[in-house]
Order: sequence, then C-alpha cells, then structure tokens
Amino acid sequence: MLVWLLVPGALKNWIRTGFYEFQAPSWVALSHIDDLQEYWMLRTRSRHDLIAAGRDLARLNAAYEVRLQQESALREELRALESLLRLDSLPEYHYMVARVVRRDHSSWWQQCIIRKGRTHGIRKGMAVIYSQGVVGRIREVHAYTATVELVTSPSFRMAAHFSDDLRPITFQGGVNTPFHPPRGHIANVPADVRIGDDEALRLVSSRLGGVFPDGLTIGYVEQLEPSPDGLFQSGRVRMTRGLLSVREVAVLVPIDQLQQD
Repeated sequence: MLVWLLVPGALKNWIRTGFYEFQAPSWVALSHIDDLQEYWMLRTRSRHDLIAAGRDLARLNAAYEVRLQQESALREELRALESLLRLDSLPEYHYMVARVVRRDHSSWWQQCIIRKGRTHGIRKGMAVIYSQGVVGRIREVHAYTATVELVTSPSFRMAAHFSDDLRPITFQGGVNTPFHPPRGHIANVPADVRIGDDEALRLVSSRLGGVFPDGLTIGYVEQLEPSPDGLFQSGRVRMTRGLLSVREVAVLVPIDQLQQD
C-alpha cells in the first residue's frame, strides 16, 4: 500500500488505463455473445408471433411518420422565429446508438460501459439518453468503449426544470441501494411551486447546462420540503427501474463536431 501511494499519478493513470484496455475486449465479446443468444432465441418464436410483432411495428412506424411531419413543421416555425428575433439556433445532435456491455451499480458509484469509443467519435462529456429520458454523461473514453456516469450517481449534477415551469433548478444523483428504484435529489426549487396529493411533477432536462437538449425526462417529484433558509424548496426525484437495466442507449453527438471530423 505504501509503495502504491508513492507511485507518481501519471504512472497510476497509465496502469489503470492499461488494465482497463486489457479487460475491455472480454466485456465486448460477452456482449456480442448475449446478442447472439438473443438472436437465436427470437428465431424460435412462432410465425404467428412474428406477424403480430410486425403488425405492431408497422403501426408504430406510421405514428412516428406523422410525428416527423409535425416536427418538420415545428422546426420551420422555430427557424422563422429565430430569424425574426435574431436568436442563435439551438444545437442539433446525431443519435449514435450503442449497446451496454457492463454495469456497476454500487451504492457510491453508478456507471455503465458502452460498446462505442474514441474511434466512433465519442468524446468526454457527451450526453447519453434512452427511450425514457436521461441516462447520464460520458465520463471516460477509450479506443472502442466508453464509461457513462449514470444520472443516479452521487457525483452527477445537471440543470433541470419542471415540464410546466421553465425556472431552472439543480438536480443531483443520490446514494442508491440495490433492488430499490433509483432516486435523486433536487434543490433551489422556487417556494411557490406546489404538488397535489395525488400527482407528481415531471422533471426534465434544461439546455442551460449546455450538454442535454431541453425537455428530456429525468424523473418525477412527489413531495417538496422547504429549505432551512425558507427561500427555496428541495425534494427527492423518483426514476424508473428501467434506467438500471437499459441495454441500449444513444449518445448525442453534436452535428458541428461531425462536420469538423
């Protein structure tokens, strides 16, 4: 232990990175084996099940086509307003899909490793999302893998606001124990915000943080408590269990970076 404490920081970092790169291929190989097992499991499904799944997928695709048309109209309206008011355009992102190969959900550190890295254009600090909202932020990047700090991690902080209130508040992850729904904390909530007995306020991301786009779900707040100073409120954020078992995520790569690369 004493010898390790005397080792220079640069050498420690080199050893840690080398050990990580040595382990990474085995994690990626196990992930590919899981994908292969799932593929052959799906091959055993009956033709009736496949027809039903295809029908449901066609309906979803039709609904998404309608939403895309609505989105195009909203984008054109937004560009017209930006030009009229001489505002800077909002950043646009490319969604890079990546598989999760490993998870670490200890009480004090929550992270996962994805199957995309530096060679795929991933950079430190990029936002990571999934179908139900925010997943976390890229913390470390390696050649073919990257480490994602989950939104539930105690060291994770980001700007947020309620879906029907644009005033910014602060979100932070918490100490989460296994086999329990993930939770976080919010602070600096205005004193006039109220929550009904049978309702919950949806907490969403804010573009003020400069990483996440606006409006992505973080979780739900069911109760608020006044802060000691009486000027603000604080509360706990309830997030879905699916966050801790997600198998596929999307990394938000800024379009400007893709053009530079």
